[in-house]
Amino acid sequence: MIQIYHNPRCGKSRNCLAFIEQKNEEYKIIPYLTETPNFKELKELLEKLNLQPIQLVRIKEKIWIENYKGRELTNDQVIQAMTDNPILIERPIVIKDGKAIIGRDLDLVASFLD
Repeated sequence: MIQIYHNPRCGKSRNCLAFIEQKNEEYKIIPYLTETPNFKELKELLEKLNLQPIQLVRIKEKIWIENYKGRELTNDQVIQAMTDNPILIERPIVIKDGKAIIGRDLDLVASFLD
């Protein structure tokens, strides 16, 4: 089953969800702002994405700039920052068959899902 970490206020996330809806496959929406992944889940998600924690952070978010920018943080501290402030998590994230991608580019999503 396809899963999508979705923020309904984000245009890229809405576009990705609309694309997934057209695939006629089962999918599950994870509203990560209200159902925030815990530390372990976020770490597992990063493994599926094959990314370092900082690569998943929305570094232009006000929370990041005011509280974390310029600080030397360990990977665990970056993960904790995203757990504490889920708005920092890049979106949308699409998961299928134990792998994941950041689904901002619909061409990439299309090739990932095929």
